[in-house]
Amino acid sequence: MSSYVIGLTGGIACGKTNLSDALRNAGAPVIDADSISRSLTAPGGEALPAIRKAFGEAVFDGENLNRRALGSLVFSDPNALTSLNAITHPLIFRKMKSEMDRHSGPVVLDVPLLFETGIDQWCDEIWCAYIPQKEQIQRLMGRDHLSRSEAMQRIHAQIPTLEKARKSHHVIRTSGSKEESAAIVLSLWANVLKRLPENKGDKL
Repeated sequence: MSSYVIGLTGGIACGKTNLSDALRNAGAPVIDADSISRSLTAPGGEALPAIRKAFGEAVFDGENLNRRALGSLVFSDPNALTSLNAITHPLIFRKMKSEMDRHSGPVVLDVPLLFETGIDQWCDEIWCAYIPQKEQIQRLMGRDHLSRSEAMQRIHAQIPTLEKARKSHHVIRTSGSKEESAAIVLSLWANVLKRLPENKGDKL
C-alpha cells in the first residue's frame, strides 16, 4: 500500500487532465478514476450488464454504450445519476485500491468526484485544479460541444469548484498556459518527494 496519498481533483473542464498528464510524464504514479470508469464501460466492460438493466437499450448502440445518450440522461435526472454512481463507484473504488497496493511510495489519485465520493478521506493531502466558473462554462461548451444549459447541468452535478478549492491543501489556478499549470503541479510533486525521503518508490 502506498505510504502517502495525494488527491488530485477539480471541477469539470478545469484543466485537471493536463496536470495529471504532466505528473505521469514525469514518472509519478497516477491512478486515474476516469480511466478506470471508461474501462468498466468499454465494450465487454464489467459495468455494462448492470447499466443495461438499469437504463435499458436507449443508452446502447448494439453492444456498445452510447456515452452521450447516457450522459444526457443522468445529467438531467439526479435519480438516474445516483443509480449510475451506485453501479460504477464500488467497481472503481475496488480497482483503485488494487492499484494503490502496487506502490510503496507516494501516489496520486486523479478523482474528479474526490469529495463527493468520500475518497478525500483516503488522502494525506489534496490538490485542486481551479478556474472561475465563467471560464469553466466556456471551456466545457467548447470542449464537449455542449449548449450552455447542458454545460451547467454537468457543473451542477458536482460540488462547486470554489468549494473544492477551499477544502484542498493546494489550489492550482489553470487559467494560464498548460505549461505554466504543469510547472506548478510538478513543483508540488517535487516537494512531496523532498518531504518523504524515506520513500524509495517512483521518483521524478
